[in-house]
Amino acid sequence: MDRRRVRARPLTPQERREALIDATLPLLYAHGRAITTKLIAETAGVAEGTIFRVFDSKDELIDAAVERAFAPGEMLARIEEIDPEAPLREKLLKLAAILQQRFRAIFGLMRTLGQMGPPKHLLDEDGRAAVEQTRAAMVALIAADAWRLSVTPEMLVHMLRMLTFAGSNEQIADGQLLTPEQIVDTLLNGVQKI
Repeated sequence: MDRRRVRARPLTPQERREALIDATLPLLYAHGRAITTKLIAETAGVAEGTIFRVFDSKDELIDAAVERAFAPGEMLARIEEIDPEAPLREKLLKLAAILQQRFRAIFGLMRTLGQMGPPKHLLDEDGRAAVEQTRAAMVALIAADAWRLSVTPEMLVHMLRMLTFAGSNEQIADGQLLTPEQIVDTLLNGVQKI
């Protein structure tokens, strides 16, 4: 029996960047910008110098992790998993829960990082396109129910996002967060045709 150790294929620089971002993101939620490259390296299971082979600085790595946190990929995938044939209320409840989890995570990250507003990358063309892609997916999900509404699906999604945003922020909601049920029932009772 051959007992030679088989070495794992070395990661490409892009794969190494992604692995370091993956390791850094949860640390940001816990420690903010006070994390050290030593802690990041330990969490990623690499030598500290490895970080600087793919990132110019700790700040560049943190910025990449923050950008990942705001990327809509996971949220968009969860929206696309919702059954478009489900009843309207059920679809809205799932959307409200997804949005609420997203907003609460982002608010927590921003608070830990000491940020008052969204990262700059969300304000550029790509950032706006990502937000629009998510909004379009939500509109498409409820489009078949347009006949039941007194507002357009676009307006309903806007209202859902705004009420969920406000109802998920500790400061805006005066510490009384809204549940997805409260958000959706408030919307439906105000927009559903009788």
